[in-house]
Amino acid sequence: MSFNTSRRARASVGIAALAVVGLAACGGSSSTEESGAAMDTTDYSKWCDMKSELQGKTVSIYTSIVTPEDAPHKESYKEFEECTGITIKYEGDKDFEKNLPQRAQSGNLPDIAFIPQPGLLATMADTGKMVPAPESTAKMVDEHFGEDWKKYGTVGDTFFAAPLGANVKSYVWYSPKTFTDKGYEVPETWDDLMTLTEKIAADDSSAKPWCAGFGSGTATGWPGTDWLEDTLLRTADAETYDKWVAHEIPFNDPKVAEALGEDAKILKESKYVNGGFGDVKSIATTTFQDGGQPILKNKCYMHRQASFYAANWPKGTKVAEDGDVWAFYLPSNGEEKPVLGGGEFVAAFRDAPEVKAFQTFLASPDWANAKAKATTSGGWVSANKGLDPKNLVSPLDQQSAEILQDPKAVFRFDGSDMMPSAVGAGTFWSEMTNWINGQDDKTTLDNIEKSWPSS
Repeated sequence: MSFNTSRRARASVGIAALAVVGLAACGGSSSTEESGAAMDTTDYSKWCDMKSELQGKTVSIYTSIVTPEDAPHKESYKEFEECTGITIKYEGDKDFEKNLPQRAQSGNLPDIAFIPQPGLLATMADTGKMVPAPESTAKMVDEHFGEDWKKYGTVGDTFFAAPLGANVKSYVWYSPKTFTDKGYEVPETWDDLMTLTEKIAADDSSAKPWCAGFGSGTATGWPGTDWLEDTLLRTADAETYDKWVAHEIPFNDPKVAEALGEDAKILKESKYVNGGFGDVKSIATTTFQDGGQPILKNKCYMHRQASFYAANWPKGTKVAEDGDVWAFYLPSNGEEKPVLGGGEFVAAFRDAPEVKAFQTFLASPDWANAKAKATTSGGWVSANKGLDPKNLVSPLDQQSAEILQDPKAVFRFDGSDMMPSAVGAGTFWSEMTNWINGQDDKTTLDNIEKSWPSS
C-alpha cells in the first residue's frame, strides 16, 4: 500500500517516537519506564495505530548468522512484528561476505544486511546503494553506544549503520580449580601475566603455561592477528592502533615491531607453549577450536581467545568463575582497559518507513534485552549500554557486557577486519602463520607492509 502525504507524515512521527520510547510501549516495560521517568506514549500510540497500514509490509534481512544462532534472532523480532504488523524475512548465508557485493552488482540487495566488518561496510557504501541511517537510529546510537561504535558504522562523514551484536576478544581462558590448587591469582597487569607465565613454567614440568592454535582452514593465521592487535593496544595506545589500521603509519612501524616482540616472548618460547600439542610450530597446525582444550586435561594453563570460544568447550563443561573453565580480561599495564573485539552493523539498502523503524528498533535497549532473553543457551552480547547484564544467560556473556560498558574501556575493532582484504584476510593471516613457523619478526612485518595496496 502506497503512502499519501498524510500517511508519510504519520510514519515520520512513528519512527521518531520509536527512538524515544521503544517497543516496550506495546505491552512490556522500557528502561525509561522502570527508572521512574515520565514516558509519553501518545506519539508511540500513533505509530502502533499504523498497524492497519503496515500490515503486510516486509523487511528482508541478509546475514552470515545461520542456524542455530539464527533462532534467537527471529524470536527477538516478534514483539516488533506484532506491534507494527511488519513481517521480518530472514535469510542466512555462510558465504555472506562473498555474496553481498555480488548481489549489489546484480541489483538483488536485501532491505537490511548485518555486516560484520567495517571494511565491507565501506565497500558497500562505495556502491552508492547503501542508505544513510535515519535520524532516529542515530539518536538511539548516540544515547546507548560509545563513540567508538558509532565511528565504525560511519563511512566518510555519513553514519550508515548502527551496531548490533558484539564480542570481546581480549580474554584469557583458564581453569579456576587449577589456579586455586596451585595458589595462582588472576593477573591484574601485563607484567603480572608474564610473571605468572614464568612461574608456571618453573613449577610444572608436565604442562605448559600456554596453548594456542592458529589453524582455521583457508583462514589459518587469523588467531595470530588477534594476538598482535591485542598486544599493540597494550604496548602502544589506541591512537597508534588507529593509525596502523588506517595505514597512516607503516605496518612495520617500530611500535608494531615492539608488540610482535612481546608476543614472541610467549608464543615463540618453547618452555611456554604449546601445551598438549607439541612444539612452537604445532601452533600453526592446531585449529583454534582445539587450541584451548588441553586446559581440561591439565596440559596447559592459559589460552588467549575471544568470548565466542565458550561454544567450543565439550558439552557438560561448566563455564563459570567457579567452573571447569573461565576467562579473565587480558590485562594492561595502563589505567585504561583496551578491549579488542568485533561485531555486526545494521546497513540498509531501501529507504522506507518500515525499514527505518526496524533499524531504530535494532539499535534500542528494547531489542538488546529481547535478544538477550531469547538467547537461552548464551553466546551473545551487545555493547548497548541499555542492556541489562542480568538478562544474559551465560555468566561469561554477563562479564563481557560489563567489560564493554566499563567507563575505562577503550574499545577497538579487530584490525584485520578493517584493513584491505588483500592484507587483513590475506598476507596478515599468511605471514603470521609463517612467523609462528619460524620466520623472524622483521621479515614478517616487512612482507605485510609490501603487500599493502598502493591505492
